[in-house]
Amino acid sequence: MSDCVFLDRDGVINFDSDEYIKSTKEWKPIPGSLEAIARLCKADVRVVLITNQSAIGRGIIKTNTLNKIHNHMLTELHRGGGRIDAIFYCPHHPDMNCDCRKPKPGLLLRAAERLKLNLSNVAFVGDKSTDVEAARAAGAQPYLVKTGKNLDNISSKTFANIPVFDDLAAFTNAYLKHELPPFVKPFA
Repeated sequence: MSDCVFLDRDGVINFDSDEYIKSTKEWKPIPGSLEAIARLCKADVRVVLITNQSAIGRGIIKTNTLNKIHNHMLTELHRGGGRIDAIFYCPHHPDMNCDCRKPKPGLLLRAAERLKLNLSNVAFVGDKSTDVEAARAAGAQPYLVKTGKNLDNISSKTFANIPVFDDLAAFTNAYLKHELPPFVKPFA
């Protein structure tokens, strides 16, 4: 069985926005992110998207708009030889108290069940404390990138012993070279 990496979307693959990503025009990939995903795919690593998309629950966009944005992302990835093997998203408003909105682990647990994964062997790359908390709660290995908008506002306690990379390309380099920091539990 091949390796698997879970990725958050906004702030990891594409630039995040306080106004939400509401169209394919607003979806802008972070330089190097699509190439990093393609490199993972070429190394036979499955790539799974785990993302909160409360713009649906807030009434800002509809599900078909999110599907168009994701199809646009997938088209851009395919052009460079990359792919996303599965997409799991939470459409709920934060006030709904669902089990799938990060920092709760529901999306990760659903992905693990559907894809028959042991989450202790899965890296989850995010850019926010909610990503770290969800990964920890699900038993996945959390990693952070600096390309998100909230990384500087997070307490060091939240990030204790969490490796931080400049971007997805830097994480991918370390992952593919088996050079992840030694204080993180190694993959089986």
